[in-house]
Amino acid sequence: MVKVVILGSGAAPGVPCLSQGFGACDPNNEKNVRMRAGTYMEISGVRFLIDTSPDLRMQLLKNNIRAVDALFYTHVHADHLHGIDDLRELNRISGKPIDMFASLENMEVIRQRFGYLLADAQSVINPVYRAALMPHAFDYHESFFVGDLDVMPIPLAGHNLPSSGYVFNKGEVVFIADFKDINPTVLGAVKQRPELLIMPLTTPQGTRYHAGFDELMKFATEINPKRLIINHMAVECDYEDIMAACKKANLADTEAVPAYDGLTVEF
Repeated sequence: MVKVVILGSGAAPGVPCLSQGFGACDPNNEKNVRMRAGTYMEISGVRFLIDTSPDLRMQLLKNNIRAVDALFYTHVHADHLHGIDDLRELNRISGKPIDMFASLENMEVIRQRFGYLLADAQSVINPVYRAALMPHAFDYHESFFVGDLDVMPIPLAGHNLPSSGYVFNKGEVVFIADFKDINPTVLGAVKQRPELLIMPLTTPQGTRYHAGFDELMKFATEINPKRLIINHMAVECDYEDIMAACKKANLADTEAVPAYDGLTVEF
């Protein structure tokens, strides 16, 4: 069984945000209230997080998540990383460190900013005082296993710092983080039709460093998942407007929907 929970469906400012409130989003639709992006998954018996947003404490509480086996980082922007200290509570519950995975470049930044959280084989783990994370830096396109979970990290292009995506179990689930472009050779890591593809949409028109809706649809068509979830949406992305755009896109036999906080998918 696979379980996926969208902990937060928003971009860096969240929705509402301080500067623009709800922006183009209908404030009467609770699905437009968005914490910063984060995802929880259970695949092949492994429980894990993708990124740790500044809203992580409330995300874990609201979804009753009290244990994870691993943590995968996509990139080191604050909205994806700076909830890292909240992992201490998970360490307190388990009494053990959490295996943490990131690219070589991103791991170096994490080490610079949050070195006090990183453990090694010789560390004395005392999670009462600090989170305890066991770092594992990976090379792109080199698959590895976490328990029975097959993980293939892939590089994403065009963002303003290194950004990673993940292909789980040869393509059963594919997670794409912030990007502007995806190299065709990268898509070769997807060896089967995905049951689920998750992709980010910061604004419908896109930005210098983020793909827009039409670009997302182009890559979704190439990947051809059974289900597509669009997350990481800023105040420009009204839930019903994005839902209407998904229906209008008519992605053959792909079910495409915008995310909302707490959206849960099981298959």
